[in-house]
Amino acid sequence: MGMLKEFKEFAVKGNVMDMAVGIIVGAAFGKIVSSFVGDVVMPPIGVMLGGVNFTDLAYVLQEAVGETKAVAINYGKFLQTIIDFVIVAGAVFVAVKTINSMKKVEEAPAEPEAEPEPSKEEVLLGEIRDLLKTRN
Repeated sequence: MGMLKEFKEFAVKGNVMDMAVGIIVGAAFGKIVSSFVGDVVMPPIGVMLGGVNFTDLAYVLQEAVGETKAVAINYGKFLQTIIDFVIVAGAVFVAVKTINSMKKVEEAPAEPEAEPEPSKEEVLLGEIRDLLKTRN
């Protein structure tokens, strides 16, 4: 029973919940970027390159024979995935940079604190020290 309680405390902590939300939002963001690249970015690029459909680009290693499917290297899908990654990495970089700059603004001290005035005892001890120096 103690292990179940310990797991519940762990799962309810703020960091775990924040991480879970981040993973869910990140997965949805990845789907949006994939759709953006596949449906918005790549078609115009394909048209500019002479009507190329990137998802169809492949190097066939072995042709299809009867019921056996063709063996191919689908480099068009790979290029599309690389563009997806670059867009996601760029968005994450901008988000992290923005968050870090906000943290720096919050952490920056307003003004350096002035030296505190010495106590009466410290002033008196300083005077005694100075008098003893002048006597010797």
